[in-house]
Amino acid sequence: MAFFKETKATSNARLQRIERMVWVLIYGGLLAIVLGVFIDQQGAQDASLFYQLGGLAVVGGVVLIYVRSRLHEKD
Repeated sequence: MAFFKETKATSNARLQRIERMVWVLIYGGLLAIVLGVFIDQQGAQDASLFYQLGGLAVVGGVVLIYVRSRLHEKD
């Protein structure tokens, strides 16, 4: 019994790049939103910028998930 199971990772460089960008956008956007919360608690006016940019990044990541689901690796 193997500890790590074999995955069906893609070998296509374009698809790998999209998969990486998905996680960078989602996690980066969530981090920006959390930073906006901390900045908002301090009373700064820049918090809305962090909220907006973070939200756009998360939405971009979700859109890339949909785009990636429609792309298929050529055998």
